[in-house]
Amino acid sequence: MGSPGNVEGVKALLLTVLVSIMVLTPTAAIHVYTDREVHGTVGSKVTLSCSFWSNEWISDDISVTWVFQPESSRDSVSIFHYAKGQAYIDNVGTFKERIEWIGNPRWKDGSIVIHNLEYTDNGTFTCDVKNPPDIVGKTSQVTLYVFENVPTRYGVVLGSIIGGVLAVVLVILVLAYLIRYCWLRRQATLQRRLSAMEKGKLRLGKDSSKRGRQPPVLYAMLDHSRLTKSASEKKSKGVLGDSRKDKK
Repeated sequence: MGSPGNVEGVKALLLTVLVSIMVLTPTAAIHVYTDREVHGTVGSKVTLSCSFWSNEWISDDISVTWVFQPESSRDSVSIFHYAKGQAYIDNVGTFKERIEWIGNPRWKDGSIVIHNLEYTDNGTFTCDVKNPPDIVGKTSQVTLYVFENVPTRYGVVLGSIIGGVLAVVLVILVLAYLIRYCWLRRQATLQRRLSAMEKGKLRLGKDSSKRGRQPPVLYAMLDHSRLTKSASEKKSKGVLGDSRKDKK
């Protein structure tokens, strides 16, 4: 038999090894994802999506649980459970015959559908997934709002308003551009007409100045031709008179 000192040493060594394994081995954690909120109308159906990510292969012992907490209550009740490949649906409570399992753990999907919505379905739904040995992780919650008519979201309204304003601004800019273009075109046309008129006046002025500046020689030649023509006319008249006298 070993001495008490050796036994204590072995115990200390085993404890050290165990602590080292616990510290060095990472803790498996599963991550669950759902929508933040979903909307539905009375009498319609809504899908509560639930997906997850796990470090481990999907095992045969995987489980999916949905828990419901009514809007006006602090108590929660399990409404759905999936385990060992079987879906267990609440057929007693408020969701009797209204829950449908559409998930597939092999595809990391744990979604359900709630049919024939009622006002009492308002509340918080929690999805919890366990995939042994990956069982550590946080659940995910989605809030369901049931209305008579699905309200228009604030983002849609704001987007419509902004779009309308931008459209009006665009139309105003196009009109302003067209008006400016027409005005500039008219101004250019008027400018061309004025330029043409000014050029015509300058030509007329040059012609008149040229006419007013005829040389004196030209005027003298015109006067000489006039005098010659009148003298020839007088001479012809005199000859005709003499011939008439001789005949008498």
